[in-house]
Amino acid sequence: LESSLLTKPWASVRFGESTFLAKVCFRDTGYILLISDLSTVWYERADAEAVEQRSKELNKRLTVHVSSFLNHLCHLMCPLLAGQPGASTAFSCHRCPGGLRLHVRNELSGLPFCWDFHCCPAPLEMVSRHLVRPLIQMNLALQSQVQELISLLLQKDAEIEDYRESGATLSRDRLRTEPFREETFQQNFVAEVRNGAR
Repeated sequence: LESSLLTKPWASVRFGESTFLAKVCFRDTGYILLISDLSTVWYERADAEAVEQRSKELNKRLTVHVSSFLNHLCHLMCPLLAGQPGASTAFSCHRCPGGLRLHVRNELSGLPFCWDFHCCPAPLEMVSRHLVRPLIQMNLALQSQVQELISLLLQKDAEIEDYRESGATLSRDRLRTEPFREETFQQNFVAEVRNGAR
């Protein structure tokens, strides 16, 4: 389950006034959920036995095979992660001592259906695998792309300057651009990042 979860993208989800990043992977044998407010990362891993036990406690009137139960839960969570939660599904989230509780309410087979994800703080290795390492790798890839683009812009500026020195003129003045200044670009970028972090 956790290996499959690695291939799932993080999605932004909102519960009341709070915004989280979350991802989840469902199988007939259970599920694993990761959720973070970028200050703490919580998770829950539940196998079929644990799901069956909790479903009996929360949904006493429902008698559904655990795989159908998990399938229904998956169909409620996936639209939420895609930014299109079902109109008939209610989600709520609250912090509790030592963890985070995510509550889901809907219907199944015409009967009220509810589920609680009991999330506890994720181990450091899990946080590293699913959040820290991918972010660092993406950051390094983006830095490499930025350096390539800067190099390309500087080459283009040199090419344009060579044309100008050869007597070439623009047929349309609106196409004229200022030479690229790497230092100014870097300063503006840092200022934007700082403003975005506030």
